[in-house]
Amino acid sequence: MMKNLDIPRDHTIDGSINLLAEGYTYALDRRQKLQSDIFQTRLLGQPAICMGGKEAAELFYDRERFQRGGAIPKRIQKSLFGEKGVQTLDGQAHAHRKQMFMSLMTPDRLQMIQDIVRQQWQSAAIRWQSTVQLELVDEAQEVMCRAACQWAGVPLREQDVKTIANDLASMVDAFGAIGERYKEGRDARQRTEQWVTELVELIRANRVQVAEQTAAHVISWHRDLDGELLDAKVAAVELINIIRPIVAISYYVVFSAHALHVYPETRQKLVESFENGEATYSQWFVQEVRRLYPFTPILGANVRKEFTWKGYHFPEGTTVLLDVYGTTHDPQLWEEPQQFRPERFADWDGSPFDLIPQGGGDHRHDHRCAGEWLTIDVMRVSLEFLAGHIEYEVPEQDLTIDLSRMPALPASRFIMSHARPKTSPSTSS
Repeated sequence: MMKNLDIPRDHTIDGSINLLAEGYTYALDRRQKLQSDIFQTRLLGQPAICMGGKEAAELFYDRERFQRGGAIPKRIQKSLFGEKGVQTLDGQAHAHRKQMFMSLMTPDRLQMIQDIVRQQWQSAAIRWQSTVQLELVDEAQEVMCRAACQWAGVPLREQDVKTIANDLASMVDAFGAIGERYKEGRDARQRTEQWVTELVELIRANRVQVAEQTAAHVISWHRDLDGELLDAKVAAVELINIIRPIVAISYYVVFSAHALHVYPETRQKLVESFENGEATYSQWFVQEVRRLYPFTPILGANVRKEFTWKGYHFPEGTTVLLDVYGTTHDPQLWEEPQQFRPERFADWDGSPFDLIPQGGGDHRHDHRCAGEWLTIDVMRVSLEFLAGHIEYEVPEQDLTIDLSRMPALPASRFIMSHARPKTSPSTSS
């Protein structure tokens, strides 16, 4: 029998403050300092195990050893995810609810969101001609909000677009925050849940008609394992779990623009690939943005039943954190991980446990994001727009990205000036 090994320990009395202060690099820095892919710490006064790397990710998604129930802090449920949503479920309940989400990710529906996003960017480019300067973050959030609601079958009045986009963005912006920024996200969730709950009730009363294939219809009429319709508020939480993550893609849009500016040699490669009708390079570019730029910092689960892994003991009920950011920047997995090199994906084997910015494992059965394919498609369409369909200047600004802020963005929120459609687009839709 293998002797239980002592897990290396971070001797900080409680790591919670350091996690909030250091952000994305908290776990990776300690893994490197301790020269271990696993270490012990304390968070909110409770013992916790943090681990990263490909093998750790594979372990983390072992459904026999870990459960998500009780692992997501209430403060995050009250701002980002909502309470009683799919992220909090395990076992058959999770699989059944997850299938509801996966049913929305058909090839036809994914093509539809691409077409909608493309149309929304084209409309935005026309509006921008009358604007000297703009912040891409705000514009992208509005584009994604319009597209998300149209695709999901959620009625959205023109006068409400900015308010709804801001509320959905505030939920995302609150997940690593304390104080006023967190309060804004929590309040935004309460407003949005009230609005969407009323929509679900109107759909069920046949007072609002939505197409059967849309998320609004599917979720409003979904029945859980007990055969009962979801509570209207829970249905609202799940419908928000469709439109909010699409708005969050705005972060990746801004990161894509940042990469185009900081690594200008990639722009011509993209334009040439679009002109030739070749999607390979743009796909590599999108994956490299997802790998390099900060999105999800960590994910949590609880040990279902005690076990030993590589000689390390995992007590039942212990909180375990997976270092997502550290895994996508792990030098054991990625050569020169701090460099932006889309070509690295020419030889990538497609592992579900190393490129994990939206979670790892299997899309249908694990807690990997059901909308990952949608994210990639929307990013690719947005990249095509930025690189091939508009012209703009990037004035002098602070483009540094503070990794202590969760979620992170360029300090200037990426300012563009004199944005206008290209007179002869480099690619056609």
